[in-house]
Amino acid sequence: MSMGMGGMGPSGRAAAFRGVDEGRQRQLNAQAPEVVDLRARVVGLFRPYRGRILLTTILVVVGAAIGVVPPLLVQSIFDQALFPTTGGAPDLSLLLRLVLTMIGLFLFSAVLGVTQTWLTSTVGNRVTGDLRVRLFDHLQAMELGFFTRTKTGVIQSRLQNDVGGVSDVLTNTITSILGNTVTVISALVAMVLIDWRLTIIAVILMPALVLVQRRVGQVRARIAGQTQESLSELTSITQETLSVSGILLSKSFNRQRAESERYRVENTNQVRLQVRRAMSGQGFFGVVQVIMASVPAVIYLVAGYLIVGGTGVITAGTVVAFTTVQARLLQPLMGLMRVALDLQTSRALFARIFEYLDLTPAIVDAPDAIEVSAAPGPLGRVEFREVVFRYPDAAPTSRPTLDGVSFVAEPGQHIAFVGPSGAGKTTVVYLAPRLYEASEGEVLFSGADVRTLTQESIVQNIGIVSQETYLFHASIADNLRYAKPDATDAELLAACRAANIHGAIMRFERGYDTIVGERGYRLSGGEKQRIAIARVLLKDPPVLLLDEATSALDTVSERVVQEALDNVARGRTTISIAHRLSTVVTADTIHVVDAGRIVESGTHTELLAQGGLYAELAVEQIAAATIMGMETPARPIEGS
Repeated sequence: MSMGMGGMGPSGRAAAFRGVDEGRQRQLNAQAPEVVDLRARVVGLFRPYRGRILLTTILVVVGAAIGVVPPLLVQSIFDQALFPTTGGAPDLSLLLRLVLTMIGLFLFSAVLGVTQTWLTSTVGNRVTGDLRVRLFDHLQAMELGFFTRTKTGVIQSRLQNDVGGVSDVLTNTITSILGNTVTVISALVAMVLIDWRLTIIAVILMPALVLVQRRVGQVRARIAGQTQESLSELTSITQETLSVSGILLSKSFNRQRAESERYRVENTNQVRLQVRRAMSGQGFFGVVQVIMASVPAVIYLVAGYLIVGGTGVITAGTVVAFTTVQARLLQPLMGLMRVALDLQTSRALFARIFEYLDLTPAIVDAPDAIEVSAAPGPLGRVEFREVVFRYPDAAPTSRPTLDGVSFVAEPGQHIAFVGPSGAGKTTVVYLAPRLYEASEGEVLFSGADVRTLTQESIVQNIGIVSQETYLFHASIADNLRYAKPDATDAELLAACRAANIHGAIMRFERGYDTIVGERGYRLSGGEKQRIAIARVLLKDPPVLLLDEATSALDTVSERVVQEALDNVARGRTTISIAHRLSTVVTADTIHVVDAGRIVESGTHTELLAQGGLYAELAVEQIAAATIMGMETPARPIEGS
C-alpha cells in the first residue's frame, strides 16, 4: 500500500486521501450517532437560565401582541376617522389620537425589541460557552488512549466547528420560536376577527408547506453532517501540516506541493458542501414567499366577488386591515420555517457534540477512592504484581504488551528497565501513574492499589520526564511555572541550577522571559530536556519516571542532562526506561524486558556476568561505540 501511494504524484496522492476521507464521511453520515433524548438534552442546556428565559418569553409575547394592534388601528383609521361609515367629513381629532397611539406602540415595541435581543443574545451565548467548556472539561477527563486513537484536529473541530455551528441556533431559537409563534397566532386570530372567509383563503396552503419543509430539513441535515466532517478533515490537515513538526517534515521531503494539493482538494469539497448547504431550501422559501406575497392580490379578487355577490359587507378598511395583518404573517411564518430547518440541520451537530459528551472515561476514581497520603505503605513505593496489559485497540488474541510483570521500587531506589524494541518497557511508565489501567494484576502506589486512590493524588506525587519534551509557546519562566504556578523567582533559579540549565538560560538576551517557540523549537534538545527536568524539580515529587529521557541527545548533551537527572533523582524513587546502558549502570536494579516479560534482573555487573540478553545489548553498544571512534556507547537500543 505504501509503495503504491509512494509512486503517485501530488494530485494522485491527494485523490487517494480524498477517496479515503469521503469514504469515511459516507460511513459516518450513514451511521450518524444515535443520541438518546436529543431534544430534551438540548432543552436542558437552557435550564440554568430559566429566569431570563421567562422574562424573555414575557417580552416576546407582549411584543408580538403589540405588533398586531397597529393593523387593527388601521381599520379604525379608514372606517371611522378618514371615511366614517356614517358619512360626513373625516374626524381629525380621532385620527390624531389613533396616529399618536400607533407611534407610541412602535416606540414601545422598539424598546422591547432591544431588551429582548440583549436577553436572548446573553442566554444563547452563555449556553454556547457552557457547552464548549463542558465538552473541553469532559475531554480532559478522557484516558490517554482516547487521544492516541483520535486526531487532534478532529477533537479541535468538535470544540470549535461543531459548537460554533450550533451557536446561532442556541442564540436565536427562543426568540424565533416564541416571537414568531405568538405573532402567527395573534395574526391568525386578528384575521379571523376581521373576516373568517378571507382567513381560510390565506392559510389553505400552509399544511402542504409544512410537509415540504420537513423534507427540505432532512436534506439540509444530511448536508450539514457532511460539511462538519469536511471541516474536521480541514482542521486536521491544518494542524498536522502547519505545526512546526509537520512543516519540517514536508520541507524535508519536498512535499509542500502535495500537502497544498491535499488541502486544496478538501477545501474544494468544503466549498461545494457549503454552497449546497446554502442553496438547499432556497427554492422552497422562494415558493413560500411568492405564495404569501400573492395572497393580497387573491384577497382583492375574492373581496370583489363577495361584494358583487352580496354575500357580506366588506369595507375598504376591512380589506386594508386584513392585508396588513396578512403581510405581517409572512415574515414570522418564514421565520418559523427557517428555525425549524435550522433545528433539523443542527440535529447532526448536536448529535456529534453529545456523542463526545457521552463518552465514558475508561479510568475514573472509585466512589470511595482515598488520597495517597492515606495509603498504608511508605510514600514513594511502587509495586507491580503479575501485571498483564493490552492496549485498548489491540486484538484480543494478540500477545499482551506486558505479561505477568512483577517488581518493587522501594523509596529512594533507582529501578531501570532495558530491552529491545517492542518489549513493553515504556508501558510501565504509563501504568505506574494510572494513565492506563492494567488488564490483570495489580499496580500499587504507597502500598495501595492505584484503583483505590484518587488519580489526582497519584499524579501529584509523580514527576515524568519523557524523551519528547513538550513546551508551550510561552516564556521559559511560564513553562517552568506550569508545574507550580505560585513558584517564586528564587525557586525557579534553584530548580534551573540543579538541572544545569541556568547558565544557558542567562545567555539568552531576555533570560527567563525568552519565548521558546512552538513546542520549544528555539531550544536545543538538551536545553529542552533540562528545562523539563527543572520543571519536575519545581513539582518536587517523591517518585520520578524517566522515559528514555536522553536517547535523542548527542553524547555531550547526554552527559550534561544525565548529571541533571542524577541530581533530581537523589533521594527519590526513580524508575527509568533506558536506550543507552551507560545511563543505568548505577541503578540499584536493572530489569531486562523481552516480549512483555522480565527475563533478567540484577545490577549492571551481575547482568554482565550472566551473559544473557543484557550482556548482548552491552556488547552491541560497545561495538557500535568502537566503530564510531567514541569512548562511551552511543548507539541506542531501540525501545518500545
